[in-house]
Amino acid sequence: MVLVFETDGEIIMTTLETQPGELIDIGVNLTNKRLLTNIDQVLQQATEVNVTKLIVTGTSIEHSKIAVELCNQFPDQLFCTSGIHPHDAKEWDQDSLQQLKSLASLDCVKAIGETGLDFNRDFSPRNQQIDVFQQQLELAIEYKKPVFLHQRDAFDTFITLLQENRDQLKNVVSHCFTDNKKALYKLLDLDCHIGVTGWICDERRGQELQKLVKDIPSNRLMLETDAPYLLPRDLPEKPAGNLNLPKYLPHILQTVARLQNKETHILAAETLSTTKQFFEI
Repeated sequence: MVLVFETDGEIIMTTLETQPGELIDIGVNLTNKRLLTNIDQVLQQATEVNVTKLIVTGTSIEHSKIAVELCNQFPDQLFCTSGIHPHDAKEWDQDSLQQLKSLASLDCVKAIGETGLDFNRDFSPRNQQIDVFQQQLELAIEYKKPVFLHQRDAFDTFITLLQENRDQLKNVVSHCFTDNKKALYKLLDLDCHIGVTGWICDERRGQELQKLVKDIPSNRLMLETDAPYLLPRDLPEKPAGNLNLPKYLPHILQTVARLQNKETHILAAETLSTTKQFFEI
């Protein structure tokens, strides 16, 4: 498949490899009903393009439990995270921590999260977001699990909390990174990993990330679709309903490889190794 890109007025043609090497999608919202209702097909299509394993994102107690059930149903393909998204921090109660502890003890749960801060939409009060984020960081420390982080329009508070806990945390990934150079460098200075999604394929919003991705070391870069969200805008053919799927991860790989001036199979091997080490799979 030949793709055509325009960068700074220059037309670039490149070939998309259908099987660039084994890939792992580190962020898939398989508990979303748009994917859950067709999960066999979703997983089969991913396998066909060599996306062999997926990390299912847990965003609430309910969805974390569903993620675990999916891992039990497809143990060779799926792992998951377990946590409470900042949007759902308002739902935190006395039982939440105990339930997350029970989930964190499971072998298929490879990270705590999605957790963090979101001051863009403020679906939960900011003070409650901060408290729930801190408690999940402490949970990750207690269970020696990586953390899968979300941050939007809250970087100063977010990075302060992260700095205060980083020495005790095992591994940290900034999921779906879309921020600026200052934020990227502060995260890298804290030895954090960076998750890149199809945002980088967006000719409108992704321009800064397109410039920054070359600065992410190979041992800190991981790839994700965040399906069913963030469909790459430059796909040659748009799927019905703009439904993003794990099968589009090779397209994201191709874009990142072009921007890093690397062969796709080399980048695939690098991200695979980094991801396996991060999640211990």
